[in-house]
Amino acid sequence: MKEIGEYLKTERKKNGVSISEASDDLNINETLLKAIEDGNSKAFKDIFELKEMVRNYSKYLGLDVESMLDEFNDYIFEKTSKISLEDIKNASNNHGKLEETTVKVSSPYTKIKHTRYDVAPIVLLVAILLFISLIVYLALKIIKNEPVISEELQGKEVVYENI
Repeated sequence: MKEIGEYLKTERKKNGVSISEASDDLNINETLLKAIEDGNSKAFKDIFELKEMVRNYSKYLGLDVESMLDEFNDYIFEKTSKISLEDIKNASNNHGKLEETTVKVSSPYTKIKHTRYDVAPIVLLVAILLFISLIVYLALKIIKNEPVISEELQGKEVVYENI
């Protein structure tokens, strides 16, 4: 983050813009802009706020916003995906030893996600199969010339009244 902040500071100075002028134009507190330029990510509520400010600041300075965000994402990945040296040492010391408890070393990006089966496609398939079975049944009844209407209704006269 320090490199990103230094680059933004250099570009701001190249453009002849003071920190207070940039603060007024971007409607961002001057201390937060200084924190960005100093590489102090702890001054922000969350990483998303910081990312949005880096985006706006880069756009304001006329920089390539996508490349700046790529740099920022690389910084975030490096910061969040590192495994502590202590965990690595413990894992390497325990290598080859059989223990009852196994300590796994992983980052948020290597965790195994368990998938949950969705019931909706199965219900839909069963409904389609029942519908097809009904159509086949009715088609066979028509082909065999068997009446589809029940015997109770046959022979009864239907009278329509004109209103």
